[in-house]
Amino acid sequence: MYKVKDINLWKEGERKIEWAKEHMPVLSLIRERFKEEKPFKGLTIGMALHLEAKTAVLAETLMEGGAKIAITGCNPLSTQDDVAAACAKKGMHVYAWRGETREEYYENLNRVLDHEPDIIIDDGCDLIFLVHTKRTELIEKIRGACEETTTGIIRLKAMEKEGALKFPVMDVNDAYTKYLFDNRYGTGQSALDGIIRATNLLIAGKTVVVAGYGWCGRGVAMRAKGLGAEVIVTEVNPIRALEARMDGFRVMKMEEAVKYGDIFITTTGCKDVIRKEHMVKMKDKAILANAGHFDNEINKRDLEELAEKIKEVRNGVREYKLRDGKKLYLLGDGRLVNLVCADGHPCEVMDMSFSNQALAAEYIKEHYKELEPRVYRIPYEQDLMIAKLKLRSMGIEIDELTEEQKKYLEDWREGT
Repeated sequence: MYKVKDINLWKEGERKIEWAKEHMPVLSLIRERFKEEKPFKGLTIGMALHLEAKTAVLAETLMEGGAKIAITGCNPLSTQDDVAAACAKKGMHVYAWRGETREEYYENLNRVLDHEPDIIIDDGCDLIFLVHTKRTELIEKIRGACEETTTGIIRLKAMEKEGALKFPVMDVNDAYTKYLFDNRYGTGQSALDGIIRATNLLIAGKTVVVAGYGWCGRGVAMRAKGLGAEVIVTEVNPIRALEARMDGFRVMKMEEAVKYGDIFITTTGCKDVIRKEHMVKMKDKAILANAGHFDNEINKRDLEELAEKIKEVRNGVREYKLRDGKKLYLLGDGRLVNLVCADGHPCEVMDMSFSNQALAAEYIKEHYKELEPRVYRIPYEQDLMIAKLKLRSMGIEIDELTEEQKKYLEDWREGT
């Protein structure tokens, strides 16, 4: 069963998937093992991820491991329709298309849950949240879940704290081989890629305001600087603000930064980061983009209330003409700019992130009986293995400790 925009788009989607697969060597090694061992035989895995080529490689890997796959998107605008069609052709149960309404989005999440999954793989926690609120009859069957993003982990830890979480969840987001690379290098490159593709404008010489200096914000600031922009960082955490300053960036409140910014990029995971009082002080033709999971970091309602005229001026670019004649541009409807206006993170980065997802799902399958309903860190040994495989695929060898060095590090009596 599937419900996609146009099944006839599958050939172009297949080409995208094959390209991604060629550049995801670690996941390819995992897929070969899964193909032999069939760890998910007889199990259904329900997935809500950005449905594009790298996600399809992950889904195919799990299917090679014996799983029945039911999949939808985790954002109404990030699905690539040709990839969705290709996944359906491969025998997956796919319910996703670009441009879903809010109602259609939740209908598709429910269609995935109708397959009664044993394991959930989520991005943003919408699928897990839906199970806990509207589809509670499924809780007893679900062995556990894996969560991809910072935003989702924030929600899950709040659920755990209140005692509301009913099954174990693997925190894929905080695996070292995920956030140090996906959040930093992946978001850094793909967010700027989305802005450049949408606008066809130069980054060099502009002032880029980055809201939030977590790992995503670090990556965006670093890449914007590398492209020749002056970067201003806004933060609420004094330690991160200090770090941003020590990294060479200007740090100030948003109410001050709006006077200078040409491009604004939100990366906080919070809401209302850019509001009406900020918008009215912005420069003419300022560009607003979001790299956080939900479309609430830039307050779109405030932007609409300030505007006397709204129109689409480019694919993915909406112009808001304010009453004073000033124009502001919102990219990708305030949703994830890297996926709405581009192709998301690079294949080589998602190779590590999705290797973590695949192995985390296997960990749940093997250990679910002994796991409590809480959020679990990825085992450090898994991180090390993925890093070693990635280095090997890049042709890089590193040193190993000698036995004498190991003894020295373990013996507190050893001096210099």
